[in-house]
This record gives sequence, C-alpha cells and structure tokens, in this order.
Amino acid sequence: MPVGVIGLGDIAQKAYLPVLAALPGLDLRLMTRDRAKLDRIGDSYRITQRYGDLGELIDSGLRAAFVHATTDQHVPIVTALLEAGVDVYVDKPLDYHLDGARRLVDLAERQNRSLMVGFNRRHAPGYLMAKERPRDLIVLQKNREGLPEAARTLVYDDFIHVVDTLLFLAPGEIEHVDVRSRIRDGLVEHVVLTLAGDGFTALGIMNRLSGSTEEILEVSGGDSKRAVHNLAEVIDHRGQPTVRRRGDWVSVARQRGIEQVVVGFLDAVRAGKVLSARDALRTHELCERIVSELAAQTR
Repeated sequence: MPVGVIGLGDIAQKAYLPVLAALPGLDLRLMTRDRAKLDRIGDSYRITQRYGDLGELIDSGLRAAFVHATTDQHVPIVTALLEAGVDVYVDKPLDYHLDGARRLVDLAERQNRSLMVGFNRRHAPGYLMAKERPRDLIVLQKNREGLPEAARTLVYDDFIHVVDTLLFLAPGEIEHVDVRSRIRDGLVEHVVLTLAGDGFTALGIMNRLSGSTEEILEVSGGDSKRAVHNLAEVIDHRGQPTVRRRGDWVSVARQRGIEQVVVGFLDAVRAGKVLSARDALRTHELCERIVSELAAQTR
C-alpha cells in the first residue's frame, strides 16, 4: 500500500518512521524540501521514493499519508491530499485557528475520506487502563520547566493533549467549563482547566515553570484511585498501592500509543472504513474557548 510521510522533523523521526518502517505491506514515500535530510533519512530506512514537491508525491499514487509538517502548513497540505482522494493522518493540531480546523473536517466529510488527528494518548495503554476505573474526579498535570509561552501556541501545541485526554476520559456530558491562569508579560506561566458534569469533575493543569517535565494522570472514585506517571507507570491505590511498570521490551512508541494509532489508521484505510475527525474538532473548539479566556485575562 503506497503511503506518504510528509515532513521529516523530530516527531516523524523519533515516533512515526520507526513504527511505519517496521510494518509489513507498506510502500513508504518520503517528502520534505530539505534534500539533505530527505536523502539521509531515505538512506537510513532504505526508502527509495523521495519527493521534494507535494504535487509530485500525490501524482505518484498515494493511498494514505501521514502529515508531520509544521502546523502552519497543515491546511494547504491536508487540503491538497483530501481533494486528491487520499486518506490523511495529521499531527495535532489541525490548525492554530478553529476556522482552519473546521474547513479540513468539513472537506474530509465532503470527500468521504478519512481524517485522523494524532491524539495518541487515546490509545496509550496506561490511559486506557485509567478509563476502566470509576472517574468521579480526574486530574491531569502536564508540566514543563522554564517554558512560558504565548497563549495560542501553548494551548494548541501542548495543552491540547490535556484537553483531549480530559474529554476522552470524562464519563458524561460537559456542563461547566472554567479557565484560570497566570500570565506575565504576555506569556502564560500556568493554566488550569475545570470541566464538570453530572457527578464528575475533571481538572487539567499545565505549569510551564514547574521545575520539572512530567505528566501525571489520576482518576478516582468508588474509594479507589488509579494513577499513571509519564504514560509508563500505573499505580493502583486501594489500601496499599500496587505498581505496574512498563515492561523492559515494551517500546516507547507502544507505551505512548503511537504504534496503536498508526496501525488503527492503516487498518481502517485497508478496510475502506472512513474515520471522522469530528470528535477531534470538539477538542479544537474547546481549545479556542480556552485561548479566548486567556486573552480576556490579559486585558
């Protein structure tokens, strides 16, 4: 099956190409404008079909494509692919603005093509295990060290994972949304999102001056708690804690859900099943609301 990989930056090199290159039955085709990088990566994976132009890549006869280009290029690249009848997997976010994201989702539906957004945490084993438990209270922290940032890029590049995971884990409809933050000199230092519904509350926390890079999820209810640390270590609390760690031979790609989401997308393409990004658009809509709230808090 002919599959394009567009954009060969860190995420493609570290997360996706190792998975794609190990899967049977794929005819991989690489595209980037950086010829030296294209040849270096093509040589390392023994991929001979290499392109510096999107039109030429599309004309080669793609069935599906993985888009790992910079976010500001998502709309034109994904538009061209969908209009050519190619099923698309694209890194989050679809676009830095809600209007661009909506246009891509609407186009995919008109073209009857799959559009899947790279929310790998929906497929991470630790987070799927968290979804098995009562979730009266959900707390997800995704912290960084020394990285205050402008609101729109912080939310759409990073906090979007927190937003999407809370929506994925929420056990019911969201009836209340609250956003709190600390912003200095136009840069967001921390943001706290509260989502609530009938009988549950979900908190999403990001501190960009936390002194640590970490991701900690806790779900609790029914007098028990399950915690997931950095997507690798699962700790059950009911009396004495029980710890389950990632196995020595479990890859980081599998631990983080990358392998599963890639295989799921490609299986759907082979089966002719159309995957909708309408649910992912809901995440983008909430992100846009958060950006608006943060903008109001800076005035």
